[in-house]
Amino acid sequence: MTRLKSILNDTLHLFYPHLCKGCGTDLLAVSDHICLSCLLELPSTGFAPLPNNPVEKYFWGRIPIKAAHSEFYFSKGTLIQQLIHQLKYKGDIPVGRFLGSIMGNSLKQSERFNTINAIIPLPLFADRERKRGYNQSAILAEGISQQMQVPVITGNVIRQHATETQTRKHRNERWENVHQSFQVKFPDQLKNQQLLLVDDVVTTGATLEACAQTIISTCAANISIAVLAHAGK
Repeated sequence: MTRLKSILNDTLHLFYPHLCKGCGTDLLAVSDHICLSCLLELPSTGFAPLPNNPVEKYFWGRIPIKAAHSEFYFSKGTLIQQLIHQLKYKGDIPVGRFLGSIMGNSLKQSERFNTINAIIPLPLFADRERKRGYNQSAILAEGISQQMQVPVITGNVIRQHATETQTRKHRNERWENVHQSFQVKFPDQLKNQQLLLVDDVVTTGATLEACAQTIISTCAANISIAVLAHAGK
């Protein structure tokens, strides 16, 4: 039976090769999305157990957060940019969950995040999410949830209107673009909770700040933040 299963797997691999999302090699297990070589290439930050890390410093004097983490450093033309592009624009949901599980493992190993009891993906505007078919932050949150064993809450915190792309805006312009963009529909659900706000990339932190500020002022919740990649210097 084992021999038959091996032959069947080899045949399926021949016609439906399972390739690394990074380098394209087929030398990886069916359950993996990135080969070991590419996984080791990813620029991990090691921020999860470190208080006062660079991501936390984004929010000093802006909003009170308990802890913040970025799993990877972001720079253009790198593997992590390629993987984020595949998640956001190519519909590669499995690689998003895989990256989220890496984030979740780091958070789980850090005692600074062990009081989290719910995960909030940074919401997209409803029309944008319908066009894309999913929210990439929610996909990452699913991977985190699998590792941390805490629920993901969607549909409560919403983005009330579409905002312009933040890519070419300065810090103050980014804040003006997203200020008062968010709403909590059911405050009692989040009241006094320990929440983890999740996004894909943080640059200035303006969008996360606006969302967190709305949740804190509406629900008196405690906020921690986790992002896949950190684009600051």
